[in-house]
Parts: sequence; structure tokens; C-alpha cells
Amino acid sequence: MQNNAMTSFARQPWFLPVAVLIVIILWLQLSPSTGGKGGDGVGLGDSISHEQVKSLITSEIRSALIDTAKSTSTDGTKFPPVKVLPDSQRLRILVTGGSGFVGSHLVDRLMMQGHHVIVLDNMFTGRKKNIAQWVGHPNFQLIIHDVVERIMLEVDQIYHLACPASPPHYQYNPIKTIKTSTEGTLNMLGLAKRSKARMLLTSTSEVYGDPEVHPQKETYWGNVNPIGPRACYDEGKRVAETMMYAYESQAAVEVRVARIFNTFGPRMHPNDGRVVSNFIIQALQGKDITIYGNGKQTRSFQYVDDLVEGLMRLMNGNYSLPVNLGNPEEYTVKVRDCPFLCFFLFRRHTDAHSPLSFSLPFPPLARNPQDFAVLIKELTKSNSTIQMLPATKDDPRQRRPDITTAKSKLGWEPRVPVRVGLAKAISYFAKELEESGEIVPTGSDPTKPNQKKQLGGF
Repeated sequence: MQNNAMTSFARQPWFLPVAVLIVIILWLQLSPSTGGKGGDGVGLGDSISHEQVKSLITSEIRSALIDTAKSTSTDGTKFPPVKVLPDSQRLRILVTGGSGFVGSHLVDRLMMQGHHVIVLDNMFTGRKKNIAQWVGHPNFQLIIHDVVERIMLEVDQIYHLACPASPPHYQYNPIKTIKTSTEGTLNMLGLAKRSKARMLLTSTSEVYGDPEVHPQKETYWGNVNPIGPRACYDEGKRVAETMMYAYESQAAVEVRVARIFNTFGPRMHPNDGRVVSNFIIQALQGKDITIYGNGKQTRSFQYVDDLVEGLMRLMNGNYSLPVNLGNPEEYTVKVRDCPFLCFFLFRRHTDAHSPLSFSLPFPPLARNPQDFAVLIKELTKSNSTIQMLPATKDDPRQRRPDITTAKSKLGWEPRVPVRVGLAKAISYFAKELEESGEIVPTGSDPTKPNQKKQLGGF
């Protein structure tokens, strides 16, 4: 076992140069220290002494070890490439909820840019595996902490993502959900005020409730049930936005607010109970794809990389009012019920190459409505059947962002096609299934993460 340990140690990238330098130091230590040419000296020349050489070599060894620490973890695992920034440009950035789905992707981007990143997370829905690639890096710090409790830090920017975003998770403990959005946001605003940091709140499209305006613009005030099962999250985010602008007007805190629409991609929690994760997991396992309601409700899906780009542009830009970040391409959860001929005509009507044109009894829902459940079946090559279940209370009928503001103020719009993003998400969940053997998706009932419930879907 000792031989194996020594072999592993000797394979480290820094081992050979450091070993050579140590040998040189030992040689110099055992040699006379006269320094000049000839005699009993070591012939180092007139311009440099024995002690100066030792000092120079020691400095090189120290630099080599520091460089190694920045690129290699304690177990020899290489870190992702990180840009080297001078101290004057390196920011101390706090990411609450940074071990979660979106937060961990944001952390990746910030780390690779060369900033010092502090992740604050209570691990309710976060997963340490999402940020494991950075553990041990000198620019990275993980603090297990709940934002509901105060914390004293010195930071330049705050990305406030902490709060469960999945309905089954945030409904499990509605009081804690409200506290996270209110007390947690107040604590972060207090920190931003004291440290003079800019703060970005990840709000949500849920502030629009079950919208009566379609698509939704930032100027729309919403249609929210204040006492329904989703109110702990919807109203919590609405009051969090109010707090942000109160601190801006009264305390001169620099604030940014992103209203995030449905987002998907690798590192989604396998049991978050949302449509993308549930549909993919069910399809990959050949189980029924479950849909709550009649399937006529619509959603818009953006890939996580696009969202992260939008968040960073918003944080570092000059626009401070709320901004929608989402994909305006709209999908029906399931195609509208109609006879086969009606469906055929609808397809012919929307085909640009079709010579036929028909007046349909219903207009298309959006520029390119599609059946999301069927799309998942197609991409996973699954033989799953679609099962319809009773609708959940206050489930929005339509959800589609107007991103005019994001385009004009941030120069941002989604770049990753939904099909491309879904392929990456499917690959991720396939690996998750390989590791776990089986995943039972979360249903509509409130539940903790990882708690196994009956199969559920949208």
C-alpha cells in the first residue's frame, strides 16, 4: 500500500520539478558558500552569491506549489481552467443557493472568469456534487448556512438565488419558503447595504400568477391567488421585489431583479417534480408520462446556459428594473384534443411548404406550438404512454415571456435551441439513472427532496 501511495504521489504534475529543485538546494547546502569563481567555491559567478541562489530556488518552489494548488485539488483532480485576474479586478461574489441547479452553473462561470466565489447554501435542495469540481480551489469557499439567519461577510456582488423553486418542494414547508423570500432577502439586502455590494434577486415568472395578459411583459402586475397553495412562493417573491426597490430608493443599494421563466438542463434535481425532469425520467425508464390537467396549458423552456448569461449581463449592466429571462418559444404540454382529420389539417396549415390553407376553428397558441410530452418521447426513443391526471390547484394556463426589455437593455436572447438543450439534459439524467438504478419522480403533493412519492408529472 505504501508503494502504491508513493507511486501516486510521484505521478503528480509538480513532483518532478519540485524534486529537482530540492536536490539542487541540498547540493548547495552541503557545498561551501564562498560564492566566487575558483578556489573551493561552486563557481556561481561574481554577480550572484550562494545564498541568493538558494533564495531564488526556494521562491521558484513556492511559486510552483501555489500554481499547482490553483489547478489541482488535494486528491490530484484537476480543476476546470480558471482565468488569472489581478487583485484590482477580482471580485468577491456571494451566490446564495449556489449548490443548486442554476446556482452551480452560475458558480462555474464566475469561477472560470477568475473571481473569488462564496457559495452560501443550507442544502435543502442543493447538492454538493454540483460544486464538487471547485472544492479545494483557493478562489472558492462553501459555507453551509441558511439565509434566514444573518451572516457577516465582505463581498462586492450578491447573486441571491436561495429559495426552493419546485412547487412540491416549496409547498412542503410554506412558512419556511416565505421566510426565505422575506427574511432571507432582508438579510442579503442588509449585507449589500453594509458592504456596498450590488445585489441581484432571482425572482420568477410566478409573480404573474395565472396571467390574463399573454405574453407577459414586465409592466404586467399579475393575477395571483394570495391564499392558494402556491402563494408562499408567488407572494414571497413579489414582496422580495418590493424590498429590493425599497432599499434602492431609501438606502441607495444597487439592485437588479430577474424574473426567470422555466429553465432546464444538467444538474436539475431528479426529484424536483417539474415537467422537464419528470417527463425525461419517466420516458427513460419506460414508465407512464404523467400530465396534470388536460394538457392544454403552455410553457416556455430555456436552457440553463442562456439563463446564466442573462443573469451576468443583468448584474453587470446599467439597467435596474425587472427583466424577464426566458425563451419565448411556447409549447403545449399536450396537443389540443381534436379528431385526427382536424389535427392533420392543423399540421398542414402550419407547414410553410404546404400548398393548402385552412381556416381552423382555433388559432395556434403561439408561433410554434408543440406537444412537449411527445417531443420528450421522440428524443428519448421511449415507448412510454401518456397518462392524464387531475389538474393541480392554481396551475397557470399560459406562460410565455415578452423579452423585449432583455433584448434592448441587455442585448440578450436565448441561443440554445430547446432540442439541443434537451439532448444534454437527457444525457445527464441517463447518467443519474445509471448511478441510482431507479428514480421515482415526485408527484404534485408537497414533499422533501429525494423523498419517494407516487409517480407524478406536470
